[in-house]
Order: sequence, then structure tokens, then C-alpha cells
Amino acid sequence: MPYTPSEPDDLERLRLYAYLSAPERRTYLAVMRLFTGTLLADLGAGEVAAALAAAERRGEVDEGESRMETVADRLDRLARWGNLVPGRREPAATIAEFTRSRVRYQVSKLAMRVQRDVDDMLRVAEGAREVSRELLPAIARGLADIARTLGDLDAAGRGEGPGDASGSALRERLAQQVTTVFLQHGEFAAAVRDFYAYLGSVIARYDLGPEETSGFKHMLLEYVDLIAQDVLRHSGTVVERLGALEARRGDLLALLGTGQDAFTPNTSVVGQTELMERAPGRTPADWDGLADWFLGRPGRPSEVDELRDATSRAISALLGSVKRSTGSGGVDPGRRRDLLTLASWFDGAEPTAAHDMYAAAFGLFSARHLALAPEDGAPAPASAWADGEGVPVEVNVRSKGERAPGGQVPRVGDDPLGRAALLEEEARRRERRSAAVGELAAASGNLAGARLSADALDLFCELLTLAGASRDAPAEQGTASDPVSGLTLVVRPRPDGAADRVGSVFGTLELHGAEVELTVAEAAR
Repeated sequence: MPYTPSEPDDLERLRLYAYLSAPERRTYLAVMRLFTGTLLADLGAGEVAAALAAAERRGEVDEGESRMETVADRLDRLARWGNLVPGRREPAATIAEFTRSRVRYQVSKLAMRVQRDVDDMLRVAEGAREVSRELLPAIARGLADIARTLGDLDAAGRGEGPGDASGSALRERLAQQVTTVFLQHGEFAAAVRDFYAYLGSVIARYDLGPEETSGFKHMLLEYVDLIAQDVLRHSGTVVERLGALEARRGDLLALLGTGQDAFTPNTSVVGQTELMERAPGRTPADWDGLADWFLGRPGRPSEVDELRDATSRAISALLGSVKRSTGSGGVDPGRRRDLLTLASWFDGAEPTAAHDMYAAAFGLFSARHLALAPEDGAPAPASAWADGEGVPVEVNVRSKGERAPGGQVPRVGDDPLGRAALLEEEARRRERRSAAVGELAAASGNLAGARLSADALDLFCELLTLAGASRDAPAEQGTASDPVSGLTLVVRPRPDGAADRVGSVFGTLELHGAEVELTVAEAAR
């Protein structure tokens, strides 16, 4: 439900937090915990003073805070801020006792909520909050159960159910299901917000060491992606079932608003329950908020869309932190401030101190140089650093400590002439190989009397190498096939040690102790 700001009402409610920043906040916290620790607490100054005396002995409040006058002043201030509501006076038997009697106090409803939130905040861990991912499928199942219960109520209204008692039980079950769905969604949405708030504080840090970055990488990077995937996987089902319930929203709210236990706003008495806070899921605004979390509107993205964008930014930032911490530049994004401070020290130092400072800062000490004569324009090895010329430093290195070039990487230009030349060269290679295949196919019956060209001999040697590699021992037979050309070469051992010959333009190739057989498929022939 959208909040409409009202300055007087806002100021009145914000005074409820005044005791948290007061100098005596330890006493105020102890008093408020005393009132919020019991249901329908009705306490006077004497009872509060007795409780503060025990806390004072334990060192939980300052000394002297348990005196009756001090306690009465603290209670009066809490009442002026709106945290406590003054009630009846303590009973007195005489007029004198009545003048000395004090007012008893009760805690207000908003103050109870403030103190509960304060205690939760003080107890919560500073680390990441685990998101209960099992709540999303539970929400989807709960919406399906609500739809089924509405169907059962329709059947009971038509007389098809067990009777009026069944209708009352079904309305009670419907109320339980609606409350459960909204409480589950509230818990899941709060956990997601807390987790991403912690994640934002982590990715904004530039002082993470390599160990911390590695831990965050494994704990957060995978967990963030897991949460986003779960939300995207179940949000479609939730949106579909919310759409099915949209047509029955009026009937659903009417069923939830009936019964003897239904709360209705009471405006007959000023100052008493002007607006009753109902359970979640009992107003159209509650259902609109639930739908807006999963389904966006024009100009107003849903929480699921924002979660997807936040996940993408968080993963990019985490990867950048990992790259920065593991790179050569260290974890610091830039050394500009340190270098300017060092330059100011050099500017105000004496020559001797400047030399010592340079050696301490950069780890370079004076040394004897034995080298060839320098080139034209190069500094002499024996010259001091203060007398040498300045070295130009790029802007990225000077300001950010980064050596990567700035700007976008230019595209690789398209060269149509070069592409055409490569295609032509590939076509020539295919022609030569096809001619070599045809030459080997023609000479397959008489390899000794053939005069193979260079390309044909290369193809033959390629097949021969593959056939030899297929054998585990020289006494075994080896085979190599080329499915594209259809050539098959078989190498068999010859016990007599004779040699097979293959003729070529370069001479005769002799294969001792081997017999070669070249066969050609019919398609290649």
C-alpha cells in the first residue's frame, strides 16, 4: 500500500525513536525492554526502580539511575515522546497518599514495534543473511491451495458439499492459507532485501584482500546466481496463479471479511482504534503489492526484474573485484594520492634525504654500471636519477595505476581482397589434392612403375604414416583409410625381408620388409 506522507503525523511518530539517541539511552532501553517483555504490562515508578536497581548492580545502567526521582523523570519523558501511555494512578488510602502517588504506565502499540525492531537490529549478524529459497515453491503451492479452497466453497454453496459446517471450516482453512502465503512472501522479500543490501556494501569495498575476495567469490557469487535462478524459475508459476485468482479477488476478500472474528475499523470514538491494522492478505492493496513483486507494470518494473538487474550488476562488480585483487595492480584502485604525497616529500627534502627517500620508496640503490656506450639521446648509465630526463607516463597509469589502454577495442577491419585471395588459395589446394587422388587411383595397380608427382607422393606418405602408426608391433598389419578420397592403404610385413618399390618424380621409394597395397573405392575411381 503506497505511503502518503504527512508532516505532523510523521514528526509525532519519529519522536518514538528519540530515546535511542539520548545520553541516557541505556536506561531507556532497559525501561522499554521491561515494558515490552510482558503482555499488558502495567508498571509504576516503584516497580521500574526495583528492576533498574538490579540492572545497576549488574552494570547495565549508569549509577544513580534507579533513584525514584530519576526513574519518574525517565518515565515522564518516555510518555512525552509517545512511547508510554499514562494510565491510572496507584491506589491510595488517604488524600496525602494520593498526592504522593504516581501514575502507572503502559506501552503504546507503535513503541512496542519500535523496540522489537531495535532488539532485532542489535541481535542481527553483520554478515550475509541466508535467503530461504524453499519459500518460493511454497508460495506457489499456497496460491494453488487457495484456488482449490475457493472451488470447494463454491461447491458447498451450491449444496454439493457436506453442509454449513463444512463451509465454516473451509473459510477458516482459506484464512489460514492466505495468511501463510503473505507471511512467507514477507519473509522471503525481507531476506532478499537484507542479502542484497549486504552484497552492495561488499562490492563497494576496495580494500578487500585476496583471501577475502576468494571467500566472497565462493560464498556470494554462486549464491547470488542461485537465488536469481530460483526466483526466475518460480516467478512464472506464481504470476500464472495470481492471474487465475485475480478474477476471484472480490469473492476472496468477501469470504475473508466475514465471520464473528472479523475486525472492522471503529471511528465512533476519537482516539480509539481509528484504523484497525488487519492481518496480511485482507485488503486489495495487499494483493496488489504481492502481484507487483512478481509482475511489472508500464513504467514500474517488478521486484523480479530489479532482482535480475541487481544480480547482473553484482556479478560484474564481484568479478571486477576479483580481477583487481588478483591482478598486478593490487587491491588499490589507484596510487595517485600516495604518489602526490611522495612527490611533496621529495619537493621539500634536502638532496641527501631525497636520495635516501628514493632508495626506501622504490628499493633502488646506487650501483656501478658497466655497459656499452649509450645510444644517441639515451641517458648515460652513470648519471643520477635527479639529472636525467623525465619519462612520459600515460594518463591511466598516472591517475589510476592501470596499464590497460582506455577506450573500446577497435574492430578488425574487413579485407575483401584478402578474403578472395584466401578462397582462391583454398580452391587451388583442393584441385591439387583431387589431382593427387586421381593419380594414386590410376597407379594403384603398379606403384613400382609409376612416376608419382610431389602432391601424390605426399598423400601416399601421409597414408603410409597413418597405417604404420596403427600397428602395435612391426610384425602386425596396419591399415589407413581416407573417407573423403576413398583411398585405403594396407601395410603387411614380409618375412623374407624383400622391399616394395614406389616410383616418383624424385626417384624410387623402397620399403624394406613391408608389402604395400593401395585400393581405391569405386566412387573415387
